[in-house]
Amino acid sequence: MKKRNLGRWNRREVFQASALGLLGAGPAAPAARTGDAAVYTKVGYTPFINLTATYTINGGALTLPEVKQAMEEASHFPVNLDELMEKVGGRIAELLGSESAIVTSGAAAALTHATAACVAGADPEKMQQLPNVAGLKGIVLAPKQSRNAYDHAVRLAGVRMVEFDTPDEYHRLLGNDVAMVMVLGKSEPEQKIRLEEIAALAHKRGVPVLVDAAAELPLKPNPYLSRGASLVAYSGGKIIRGPQCAGLLLGRKDLVAAAWINSSPHHALGRPMKVGKEEIMGMLAAIEVFSSKRDLEADYKLWTGWLNTIADGVRSVPGVTTKLSGPAGASPFPTMQVDWDPNQTGITAGEVGEKLLHGTPRIMSHAEGEGFGFRIRPISMQPGDDRIVAKRLSEILRAAPKGRQAPALQAPVTDVSGEWEIDIEFVSGWTRHRASFDAAANNVAGTYRGRVGSGAIKGTLDGEQIQFRSAIAYEGTSLSYRFEGTVNHGRMSGEVSLGEYGKGRWTARRA
Repeated sequence: MKKRNLGRWNRREVFQASALGLLGAGPAAPAARTGDAAVYTKVGYTPFINLTATYTINGGALTLPEVKQAMEEASHFPVNLDELMEKVGGRIAELLGSESAIVTSGAAAALTHATAACVAGADPEKMQQLPNVAGLKGIVLAPKQSRNAYDHAVRLAGVRMVEFDTPDEYHRLLGNDVAMVMVLGKSEPEQKIRLEEIAALAHKRGVPVLVDAAAELPLKPNPYLSRGASLVAYSGGKIIRGPQCAGLLLGRKDLVAAAWINSSPHHALGRPMKVGKEEIMGMLAAIEVFSSKRDLEADYKLWTGWLNTIADGVRSVPGVTTKLSGPAGASPFPTMQVDWDPNQTGITAGEVGEKLLHGTPRIMSHAEGEGFGFRIRPISMQPGDDRIVAKRLSEILRAAPKGRQAPALQAPVTDVSGEWEIDIEFVSGWTRHRASFDAAANNVAGTYRGRVGSGAIKGTLDGEQIQFRSAIAYEGTSLSYRFEGTVNHGRMSGEVSLGEYGKGRWTARRA
């Protein structure tokens, strides 16, 4: 029997597992945009067409009509949240084939509550002690391939994360001080040790296994619980199209109950992560739609049609190609890569992204950087957006210069090779880093060192203008730094971009 790769979406499996094709099933794709943008424009903000799928920073998914209705109706009545969660959690568990379930304030909150439950249980003394784990099991194991920026939600409980790569490492590390094992669902197929083996050994030691499946569909039977996971966390505001500020935690009854007690409205570690009656009922509505009448195949056809409309528009530009891809990884929806030949269309992806975002209407995309292509993820688009995007994108690409030549760089005003101290002023606070530059002609290389790590430097020096970038790894995330500025009399200064953490000012002097 061929082993099923549960970490990769298969269209047929997704549709079958979601009870699609049922009589009366219908698409849940959004109707044409009917809302009044004045709710935003009256405060000076202009919303956009979203080509980036369900990124939280770009607003997440468009909620289902049934979700909006449930949230509005729920807002009219006072309820006791413990009583309500008992009823709603039971219904969601029934619909999804789980032993138990709770609604959380997002998938990241579900990770925090699950970790707190695995460390402190429902013991009030231990709960109040968190995030101090002295005397408690304070280690969470994770496969190397599972480390990611959302580890922070686990570490909030005060635990220390320890990664493993091989089965031997896992067996050696799974000691009495381990509170939990965390696995990232979408990366599980790339691991050297699969979930079944992880769970089997963990359960022998009495250690729960948590799977982060934030962007995935909560299929029935659950592809993680059925393979030994104790708990699974999902986002409610992504492909499920529930409330943006909601998530799910499914799994073992005692652990889910403890996770709820560790969360708001109870005075414990999770108290700041509040989920209200509106989100609870909205999440239930989303799961009821998903379990009974949401036709993902119809959605898929609609999304594919939008991508084909865009492809037909941009392929009229010489040198532009498109490639449609089916579901991959944790994303059960089609995507499309748009690429262009810089010898014919002399514009970078970053320049395209700026033109899309600052045009009318605004279009948010993945077009960024110095490359010559980007991917479109259509599930947060609305009817009619495809024609607008096709027109705008083809206009931008057609108007680009014919061919792109590398800019001529001026001779550097000085040799910046050597050790430098770099002071960075943030919106609040400052820090001092160091850099070892190795300059050759206009190219700048070397090593950048922060407080907690270091990374390679890559950049250029054009006359007195310098730009370089680096990244520092910390736990499961990568902290990026992109410096731009001037060199003048043995000093440097300018602006540094910090990715999602904004910008700052920097000055440097030779060490």
